[in-house]
Amino acid sequence: MPEVLPSHQMTVRGEPIPLSALQHAIYCLRQAALIHVERLWEDNRFTAEGHVLHAVADKAASRKVRGIRRVMALPIACTRLNLSGIADMVEFLAHEDGETPFPVEYKRGKPKKHRADEVQLCAQALCLEEMTGRRVPEGALFYAETKRRVVVTFDADLRGLTEQTASKLQSVFEERTTPPPTDLKQRCRACSLVEVCRPKAVVKPAASWRKRMLASILAEAP
Repeated sequence: MPEVLPSHQMTVRGEPIPLSALQHAIYCLRQAALIHVERLWEDNRFTAEGHVLHAVADKAASRKVRGIRRVMALPIACTRLNLSGIADMVEFLAHEDGETPFPVEYKRGKPKKHRADEVQLCAQALCLEEMTGRRVPEGALFYAETKRRVVVTFDADLRGLTEQTASKLQSVFEERTTPPPTDLKQRCRACSLVEVCRPKAVVKPAASWRKRMLASILAEAP
């Protein structure tokens, strides 16, 4: 039987964090700040393909397929983490005591080595849990290149990473600051913002910033 979540008091803090910002932050916190704080954006082939894929998913609709209720482009939010956005699709799986949400996020390409897509999907689950009061144990990522779903289990590690990322973004939003670039050269090459980011121009100050971030993470570690 699906677990029913207990009710709890929520707090709202400033401007909501877009769900997509969590994906950007896992890939690169500087990229997330450039997009969501400085409002900078540049398309490349990868982002253009993503826009085409979401053109269908972003059309609001509700229907039943094989007994499963599917809702497209569902607005969702989590006041506890100050998150908001739109889920590409949520399947509501019927049980004797009600429906359990199962979020499905559409992505171009194929599964990645980093966890950016998983964190974005987990954030959707946290929103749905708060909105429905029901535990959301898993969801799925649908990749256009493979045309397959990858089921994602929302375990303690993924939930922790998602909440930590939301907390870091909250600080970025409140301070209105853009972190220096990381040294992930491969990700920089694939980033559509590399020309406006100019990572090489600020690479020296980044070393001291990374040391401060590492010290902060170690201080928070149990």
